[in-house]
Amino acid sequence: MKELLTAAQMRAIERAAIESGEVTGLELMERAGRGVVEAVFAQWPELISAPQKAMVLCGPGNNGGDGFVVARLLKARGWEVKVFLYGDPARLPPDARVNCERWCAMAGLAPPDRAREGDFAADLYVDALFGIGLTRPLEGAALECIRTWNTGRAARTVAIDLPSGLCSDSGRRLGDAAVRAALTVSFHAPKLGHHLASGPEHCGRFVVVDIGLRPVSANGGLTLVTAPGAGCLTKSANAHKYSNGHALILTGGAGRTGAARLAARGALRIGAGLVTLAVPGSAQQEVARQITALMLQRLEDGAELAALLADRRINALCLGPGLGVTRARELVEVVCGGAEPRPTVLDADALTAFGDTPEELFAMLHERCVLTPHAGEFARLFPDIVDKLNAPAVKGPAYSKVDATRVAARQAGCVVLFKGPDMVIAAPDGRCGVNSAQYDRAAPWLATAGSGDVLAGFITGLLARGFDPMRAAETAAWLHVECARSFGPGLIAEDLPEELPKVLRGL
Repeated sequence: MKELLTAAQMRAIERAAIESGEVTGLELMERAGRGVVEAVFAQWPELISAPQKAMVLCGPGNNGGDGFVVARLLKARGWEVKVFLYGDPARLPPDARVNCERWCAMAGLAPPDRAREGDFAADLYVDALFGIGLTRPLEGAALECIRTWNTGRAARTVAIDLPSGLCSDSGRRLGDAAVRAALTVSFHAPKLGHHLASGPEHCGRFVVVDIGLRPVSANGGLTLVTAPGAGCLTKSANAHKYSNGHALILTGGAGRTGAARLAARGALRIGAGLVTLAVPGSAQQEVARQITALMLQRLEDGAELAALLADRRINALCLGPGLGVTRARELVEVVCGGAEPRPTVLDADALTAFGDTPEELFAMLHERCVLTPHAGEFARLFPDIVDKLNAPAVKGPAYSKVDATRVAARQAGCVVLFKGPDMVIAAPDGRCGVNSAQYDRAAPWLATAGSGDVLAGFITGLLARGFDPMRAAETAAWLHVECARSFGPGLIAEDLPEELPKVLRGL
């Protein structure tokens, strides 16, 4: 796992390094500027061969200081560089002021209002306005300049740390406009805003540069979900089927069993020793014709489910995919209200069934449950939270999807997996992971019917194997994206479980 940092945490890490004497602020600024230039040439090698033109927008803080370093380094390579400062040079922070003076010893500062007139066609545009420090919407000359850049004239735009106009802690636009960069270069560690909301849309390609800060845990309990350890999904040579768990997937009636069959196939492929589909009699023949390695159990109602759960070898359940809201409501009450509740994934209809009375669902849930809502289901279960998330972001740090999911997990008393390309997974104790399907991990093919059912099955299978709910949700989510990336265009939901063995072999 990689830590994701807030702006305050990043500033604290830098401050601690400077106060300890490990490095000076000027040295960090120089390393940052040099890292940006190197990243620019790696992204656009055609700029290396001959001097070009650059336009650099510098803001009133240390992000502007990084911009002065970039300008000086490009100027030293023979580039024609114009620097526009949005702010008073005398009020710059000390390190930024030193780099401003170094730049002014080489060339002057251009009037800020000239940057938006289009009289300087550049080969490279550098956004060093605010970075992770922005707490309010852009305004004035800076806003007008950014609007001009975003019309398409500034094709090669690099943002230093974060495109100006975005909130570093939420990825949300503060106001109406934010820089649309082709490349964003950040430092030391990724920030929340790089992976949430509008962040990836505005960052373009995203690079993190090492500026020599020691790894220090920010103790925020917030991570970027990464590949599971190579050994965590292996099976013992002495294992038998029940030692790898028995997952029970409940289905709906005739014509509504496909979603549950997808979930069951996912649970089986990810390693559950047995997977049983619990089917009403009306759908028994339909399901029997479609399955081979899966077990089949007739189940009509809550009373029969309670009797079936007397088999303690059943150690994980999945309710929701194709279940139907009436059947879901009855069966969820049996599963979650029993004397010995078992690890349970609630998805789709199992969530929709309680959309009008979410407090009834929360009263039944236990810490071994995992809820997997998409945006609409999340809004029905947590309307007050969504109101805050959808309110206009007028100052930073703005309310984020991480904030929303953490509150939801505390309210529900269990793990909540809030779907999307910026998926957030949170536990009631505050642990939180972002499973980002963006940048190099983009998997747009997951936007297909049934993919969420497979994810529910993956989580259920890992719960059956003994994973704790948070680890099961994070591992399943990461593998789900990797299966989509491995298969690529043309993916349908049925392909995800069949691609999983290839992904597992690659770990």
